[in-house]
Amino acid sequence: MIPTDRLDQITQRFEYLEAAMAAASGSEIAALAREYSDLKPVVEQIALWRRLQSDLAEAQAMLADPDMKELAEEELPQLRARLPEAEHALQLALLPKDEADARPAMLEIRPGTGGEEAALFASDLLRMYQRYAEDHGWRFEVIEEQATELGGIKDVVVHVTGENVFARLKYESGVHRVQRVPATESGGRIHTSAATVAVLPEAQEVDIQINANDIRIDTMRSSGAGGQHVNTTDSAVRITHIPSGIVVTSSEKSQHRNREIAMQVLRTRLYDMERQKVDSARSADRASQVGSGDRSERIRTYNFPQGRMTDHRINLTLYKLDQVMQGDLDEVIDALTADDQSRMLAEMGQGA
Repeated sequence: MIPTDRLDQITQRFEYLEAAMAAASGSEIAALAREYSDLKPVVEQIALWRRLQSDLAEAQAMLADPDMKELAEEELPQLRARLPEAEHALQLALLPKDEADARPAMLEIRPGTGGEEAALFASDLLRMYQRYAEDHGWRFEVIEEQATELGGIKDVVVHVTGENVFARLKYESGVHRVQRVPATESGGRIHTSAATVAVLPEAQEVDIQINANDIRIDTMRSSGAGGQHVNTTDSAVRITHIPSGIVVTSSEKSQHRNREIAMQVLRTRLYDMERQKVDSARSADRASQVGSGDRSERIRTYNFPQGRMTDHRINLTLYKLDQVMQGDLDEVIDALTADDQSRMLAEMGQGA
């Protein structure tokens, strides 16, 4: 059941914002515009649902009029079919929003068990997410990467910017397992290895205040490409956050840029720690792993001999592994999003 008093409050707030924006100026307009933009699709969904309810009531009343009965009988099935769809869409629009959904994200990938094969799989995951970002018109900027001699990855941090980046990528956090015959395996035996993915919403300075006394900044020599390109300046930056023990490095050519990047990554990790504390407290009794942010859980298996990808949180199996590894992730991300929304709807129903 949709609470109509809440719909009235949302509509009244939207109308107030519309009037306030006309009289506001400067930074005040920007703040009002953000809230206005967030509420607009909700208000449009409210208007559609109410219009369908009104049309249905009118069509039912027309049944009593002999001249209008035939027309009403034509319209009623369509209206009765559309109303539940509009009501479900409105329920989704009313779900609590994660304020971080619209933010850029820091994507971190590290090999787990499996040695060099795990590092190579981490590199494959990096390419998969890069192609997914390209398909969505996002900017994909590698800001820190340590590679192995065989082309694998020891550690990589990527800054991803664009529309609804965190909303689309947040379900990717966790342990990704691969089953395949490694290129280094001469006997053709299938090996199992893993890589860990973490997706963190980008923090802003207003989110996390870092005390200068709580950090230690070290500069060191960056390792360049070798030969004439070797970097001989002490431009790499390592920042240690003493209270949490978090260590962040950045090794671009500019020391000033490295400080900016390292501080941004540090803020993001501290912000994520605070979000994790809140999520853990809120979901201590939640059975579902979807949306829980538990990065120690195995969330997905990529089985190359069978061409299969399985997401264990929602028991979804797709036999199109080649396309998935090329960045075709929308089907699984859409399913994860829908599952999380269904859970929230169920929780709202229990609390009503």
